Amino acid sequence: QVQLVESGGGLVQPGGSLRLSCAASGFTPRIYHMGWYRQAPGKERELVASISPTGPNITYADSVKGRFTISRDNGKKTLYLQMSNLKPEDTAVYYCKVRIGREYWGQGTQVTVSS
Repeated sequence: QVQLVESGGGLVQPGGSLRLSCAASGFTPRIYHMGWYRQAPGKERELVASISPTGPNITYADSVKGRFTISRDNGKKTLYLQMSNLKPEDTAVYYCKVRIGREYWGQGTQVTVSS
């Protein structure tokens, strides 16, 4: 079955960096768009970044442009999100998602940006 497992979250100071990973199984990632989303307390889940199956088409939320980089390694079946210059407003649970007929989500990884 389709599984997505995120990792790499944690507590980081403002201006710091983190790299999130999403390990995929149960499907062939190179066929599908994938994306990172986040949900902060009291807010709706929002798109952070998405990437086409082989990587040439990438979309970022305006709030993360120039600071976050999405990438994928289809051979390793892993989606990445490199986050730099983190701000307190980036604090959220980060999820990866793939749509294969329906949406599949990982369990999320907490990112907390605080001094």
